[in-house]
Amino acid sequence: MIFRSAVFVRQALKAPARRYATETGQVNYLSSFKLPKLMNNQLRKTRLYNFHVENGAKMVPFAGYSMPLSYGDVGQVASHNHVRSSAGLFDVGHMVQSKRLSRSHSHAIPRMVNSELIVCVKSIQFDFGGIIDDTVVTKHAEDAFYVVTNAGRRERDLAWFEEKLEEWNSSENAKKGLVEMEVLEDWGLLALQGPEAASYLQGLTSLDLRKLTFGTSAFVPIEGFNLHVARGGYTGEDGFEISIPPSQTVEVAKLLSKSPVQLTGLGARDSLRLEAGMCLYGNDLDEDTSPVEAGLSWVIGKARKESGGFIGAEDVREHLINGPPRRRVGFLIEGAPARQGAKIFSGDEQIGMITSGIPSPTLNQNIAMGYVKSGLHKKGTELEVEVRSKRRKAVVTAMPFVKSNYWRG
Repeated sequence: MIFRSAVFVRQALKAPARRYATETGQVNYLSSFKLPKLMNNQLRKTRLYNFHVENGAKMVPFAGYSMPLSYGDVGQVASHNHVRSSAGLFDVGHMVQSKRLSRSHSHAIPRMVNSELIVCVKSIQFDFGGIIDDTVVTKHAEDAFYVVTNAGRRERDLAWFEEKLEEWNSSENAKKGLVEMEVLEDWGLLALQGPEAASYLQGLTSLDLRKLTFGTSAFVPIEGFNLHVARGGYTGEDGFEISIPPSQTVEVAKLLSKSPVQLTGLGARDSLRLEAGMCLYGNDLDEDTSPVEAGLSWVIGKARKESGGFIGAEDVREHLINGPPRRRVGFLIEGAPARQGAKIFSGDEQIGMITSGIPSPTLNQNIAMGYVKSGLHKKGTELEVEVRSKRRKAVVTAMPFVKSNYWRG
């Protein structure tokens, strides 16, 4: 059986994102946002920590975990290019995997997302204010959903879900169906990405992967393992995200990391996702940003845009109808690359800020994304970005910067 996934952006009360960024502890290695303080300041480890060390990984702090930045003497650009041309394997076991179980999905779960979960197309969740996190939901059955959220937002996410589910289960709504949440602690999650990912995985399973299109998932037999495999990922390439029970994670990682697949770390993951025009929470999304400003209104189903019916719909529809005050856009930048925090100018007026920026290994150009005042967001608009105390030309460009290669059948 093939399941369809729904992408939704979770939001909550107008929380002070700036305060969140200054009162918390561990700094994310790849971006400037900070993370919740950890017990005794200890980094968590995925099931593959020892596997990474044995394979020569350089481990760094990320989202409260010790994660691989790179492996051996293979640099970030070489790893990036290998994923674009062949296949790479990423450990994303730091992500939070959970299940939602309900006697009736037709009331509680759709209130938290924007789409009708009968078909589970695209979804969004909103209270009032900015984005708490970006999330993927997969409908497994009439009463079961699989959810993946970001590790750096674990405490915030789980507390939000628990609060909303408690409200539902203690109200008259509970007659329509109680909802339970189970966190899949210590489960593995691997991302196999690149143009050769499908052919490699096909050699390990009897399931015809051509039937598994982008945004769908299935339980797939892989060399004696029965694993949940979702087609998609964070690189813009064809690929799969594979959920694995704790006791099987190392074995599956060894199975999936043979030639031509290369183990790939956070360095390449960040440059790949930015070329694909994808947001990183804490850089490009935060609690002061609406989904419409972020260019994520595509996740709101057409019917929901008109009728609402989800938490905070009134505020989302206000931006949809009247337009947001600012918008996320892509840039091509001359000279030195612009990084997060660089100021964007139109003449003498500062009209925005860069949220992510890199020298693109694929394009050999400096690319970035950021937010600008509405009206200055159209493709081809010429602006300036301040880098190293010097103004540099920045041209608004369409995203993704590199064409996506998702398998749509």
